Amino acid sequence: MTLRFSILDQSPLGEKETAAEAIQHTVRLAKRAEELGYHRFWVSEHHDSTAVAGSSPEVLMAYLLAQTSTIRIGSGGVMLQHYSPYKVAENFNLLATLAPGRIDLGIGRAPGGYPKSTKALQPIEHSAVTSLDEKLGELVHHLHQILPADHPLHGVKATPIPEIPANLFLLGTSASSAELAARSGIPYVFAHFINGNEKVIQDALHTYRSRFQPFRNDKPQAIIAISVIVTETDEEAKALAANHQNVKIHLESGRTINVNSLQAAEEYGRQAEEGYTLEVQDAQIIHGSKETVRERLLEFHQQYEVDEIILIARMNSYPERLRAYELIHEAFTELPVSFISNTGK
Repeated sequence: MTLRFSILDQSPLGEKETAAEAIQHTVRLAKRAEELGYHRFWVSEHHDSTAVAGSSPEVLMAYLLAQTSTIRIGSGGVMLQHYSPYKVAENFNLLATLAPGRIDLGIGRAPGGYPKSTKALQPIEHSAVTSLDEKLGELVHHLHQILPADHPLHGVKATPIPEIPANLFLLGTSASSAELAARSGIPYVFAHFINGNEKVIQDALHTYRSRFQPFRNDKPQAIIAISVIVTETDEEAKALAANHQNVKIHLESGRTINVNSLQAAEEYGRQAEEGYTLEVQDAQIIHGSKETVRERLLEFHQQYEVDEIILIARMNSYPERLRAYELIHEAFTELPVSFISNTGK
């Protein structure tokens, strides 16, 4: 049996921890992940946050590439709605030139922050806003130098042009995001840690696989991203998991935003300047000892037919996060499972 494991680290700010310390912990974790054989190491994009330090994945990725040699480094993800597809392509083409065959470009659909930070990132109001669908299509064209002749930007090159372009992924939590990934012919990552509804996951993965249109990938590649808390005992992990929440903000305009604390939800609602209601749920976290978590991850592997799982350790303390990933490595190397080493492929 083959099952890849990767890591998404959000550079969380532990108690009394500075942003500089949080970022250095991410660097140390990436180096250890490479030693353990994890396949990818992704970093996230969050804005105006007092909980996590990572706001610019491209910059952090460049530093991580210099500190590692084989593990794939990527974004989980770049919030494309805020940016020019051309500039994103330039950034990732440069990274792919520096480290051929090691770069992943994960695209996220969420704003990555509060309404005011979104306004700061998008200061110019447009009467006709370019959709994410259109931006993603343009990004694909820039990455692969295939802008059609009738495109207004035809002839423009996103330099430097790498020998091996970044691998493009779409992150999402619904059938609509799955359909967009399928239509674009790119791998799809379902964020179970945001939406753990089993029917939604099944619908999204079925939509993705059944509607996939080959582009650079001959067949669909579905991945699932899962929050975990792994400790020496089930009891210890259960106590840590009880401190986490998922909160849905239902805005009067019809949008739903997911955050991980009541405090963050109330601040988002205040900045949105429109009516809202909150729905508080237990966080979607797989927790327990290494044996317990191993069994649950194997269930996900079989139930959703995925050959790669991206793990997010929901533990603010760096030693706890590090130990969680070491425990998972131990759990799977004890079985006849290929814990695939990071060959850069």
